[in-house]
Amino acid sequence: MSDGRRRVFKTYKLYVGGKFPRSESGRVYEVTDSKGRWLANAPQSSRKDARDAVVAARKAFGGWSGATAYNRGQVLHRVAEMLEGRREQFVREVADAEGLSKSQATAVVEAAIDRWVWYAGWTDKIGQVVGGANPVAGPFFNLSTPEPTGVVAVLAPQESSLLGLVSVIAPVIATGNTAVVIASADAPLPALTLGEVLATSDLPGGVVNILSGRTAELAAPLASHQDVNAIDLTGAAGDPALAKELEIAAADNLKRVRRPQAGDGADWSADPGTHRLTAFLETKTVWHPTGALGASGSSY
Repeated sequence: MSDGRRRVFKTYKLYVGGKFPRSESGRVYEVTDSKGRWLANAPQSSRKDARDAVVAARKAFGGWSGATAYNRGQVLHRVAEMLEGRREQFVREVADAEGLSKSQATAVVEAAIDRWVWYAGWTDKIGQVVGGANPVAGPFFNLSTPEPTGVVAVLAPQESSLLGLVSVIAPVIATGNTAVVIASADAPLPALTLGEVLATSDLPGGVVNILSGRTAELAAPLASHQDVNAIDLTGAAGDPALAKELEIAAADNLKRVRRPQAGDGADWSADPGTHRLTAFLETKTVWHPTGALGASGSSY
């Protein structure tokens, strides 16, 4: 700088259980921009960090899944508000991470903000879309309602450092699940900064946990972890062998697996539809007798 002042570089940390720890291993790795220029040292998470994140996600699950859908929508909308306030910072990080111009990065960040708002609006509506009363031949009510699967491990897209990231996290937590997220290995900085937004947006600690590092190293213990209920393999779309290996490991405790889809990453700005909202929902069906009213035997 012209006054000779030395720039204070940002120290990036993990986001686990609402806190910002360094990696348990003490390891870091260099993150560079699209031209190979150094940007920062990111923490290289270990298997122990992954296990800690699962513990935090499990601890947060009861409160988050038990919150009203309307309240979850308020929290997701607050995330969008906080992102809006830090838009310029994310524009710089996305531009560096993805090799975009400022105008292109601005469009990506604005789309990510809008994506949070979109999913915030779905929290109290998805139940009506995929649940309801079922007609039965008998004096019963038969009701089907969606419930969250539990702790979901999410492999974030490798190429889309923010919009793709938001597109895989938001639907998981909008439906009441908690998440352990493995950020893009080569472009983790927007994800780690997103943790700072989540920490100040009313989202309870542990609902989203963000790890950076080598995807294969972190995904393996999560796929085989007995307290992880589901896994989204979007971030393994470019490595079919890894995706297959993780799918086999996930079968050990019958995890719900979202396999990489053919269109994953083609255009994250496209209408996302509801398929990611329903990917990690279970349907609970309850039978209840209607009962009889009066001597006539009429029922309600």
